[in-house]
Amino acid sequence: MSAASKPHEIVERALSLSRADGCVVIADEESSANLRWAGNALTTNGVTRGRTLTVIATVDGGRGTASGVVSRAAVTADELEPLVRAAEAAARDAGPAEDAQPLVAGTPASDDFAGSPATTTAEVFADFAPALGESFARARAGGRELYGYAYHQVVSSYLGSSTGLRLRHDQPTGTLELNAKSPDLTRSAWAGRSTRDFEDVDPAELDAELTQRLKWAERKIELPAGRYETLLPPSAVADLLIYQLWSAAARDAVEGRTVFSTPGGGTRLGEKLSGLPLTLRSDPREPGLESAPFVLAHSSGDDASVFDNGLPLSGTDWIREGRLNRLVTTRHSAALTGLPTAPSIDNLILDGGGTRSLDEMVASTERGLLLTCLWYIREVDPATLLLTGLTRDGVYLVENGEVVGEVNNFRFNESPVGLLSRAVEAGRTERTLPREWSDWFTRAAMPALRVPDFNMSSVSRGV
Repeated sequence: MSAASKPHEIVERALSLSRADGCVVIADEESSANLRWAGNALTTNGVTRGRTLTVIATVDGGRGTASGVVSRAAVTADELEPLVRAAEAAARDAGPAEDAQPLVAGTPASDDFAGSPATTTAEVFADFAPALGESFARARAGGRELYGYAYHQVVSSYLGSSTGLRLRHDQPTGTLELNAKSPDLTRSAWAGRSTRDFEDVDPAELDAELTQRLKWAERKIELPAGRYETLLPPSAVADLLIYQLWSAAARDAVEGRTVFSTPGGGTRLGEKLSGLPLTLRSDPREPGLESAPFVLAHSSGDDASVFDNGLPLSGTDWIREGRLNRLVTTRHSAALTGLPTAPSIDNLILDGGGTRSLDEMVASTERGLLLTCLWYIREVDPATLLLTGLTRDGVYLVENGEVVGEVNNFRFNESPVGLLSRAVEAGRTERTLPREWSDWFTRAAMPALRVPDFNMSSVSRGV
């Protein structure tokens, strides 16, 4: 099978080779382009292409249905049949799959299933790269250095099944991370953006934001650990709530293992989690954050099932007007728990009804901290969803509505569920790049949040 083989033909050929009772094939065609820079100069750039084929075989036996999953990159014509046989062998060797369900059927085929995959090239940076060069010139003149990375990827996923599914989704993903540093590297500021095509990214705007933050950092202020009124920018809110979504599997909650469990069994569905009218939702058709409108599951887990491949997705409110409304379920876990089917969706939006920008929230702050971003986030206690992590690239002290200097970094200990319950203000929702999880989750829109008592548990040095 040559690299020029059409993805839909590969899917059809793999399905025709299957001898299993059921089969799902996913062909992912990927292309990417990137730029990297340091010290106000481009350092590297590149373009890549790749293909991954996933075969899911299901075998019906006397004890139930088993599944086998095998994924490989760069599969040749000679390797296609061995790949299908490997998936079938894995299914025969496995015990009954706990999440077994009838394979999805009846979904209308995508009109462009037989079309060529979407691709990206270096041309995606045609307008961005010259603007970045202008920012390098301004930075040199202003005595600062810019470092960063721009990445654009397009994945065309072709899904076919023995039940007749023929679905396709093209997913563009773009990220920009920009660091500004003083020449002696004692001051650092970060900004990031998520984009579908780099047409809505302005390096000059980001450079101006970073220039202001480096100016704030000229004055250093030492603060002890403690609880502080804190303004969490959208990026930090996204990182915390993405982890919360990853921890929202319904079955785990019903079995008493998560923050969404209730003593003695059951879940906190319907419980008020915030005094603010916060709605946390996912929608595959959200403008600017579009994601696959059907399940694409390359493996099974707490929040996904290979048997659900092709299941249509629609908008889901995880929290509605401050109340817990849905937990993540596959068809299997929905049947176990008696809850509605609510699969994961590849974006996350928090709406709080606010209209103020982060700058406007700063202007109304008597005394508090303004964060830039969080990193090295780790779970401490699943029962409360207590997380720990570090602040990074700028924590600033606000007094009487103005930033008066940069303070030291901290380690924090907080639960995103607890933060939602204590937040007293939400700003306007805007698209953002979650810095900690941007390798796995980029499609997010969040407001800034004001928390009156964010727990900075200890001082962090050398970050």
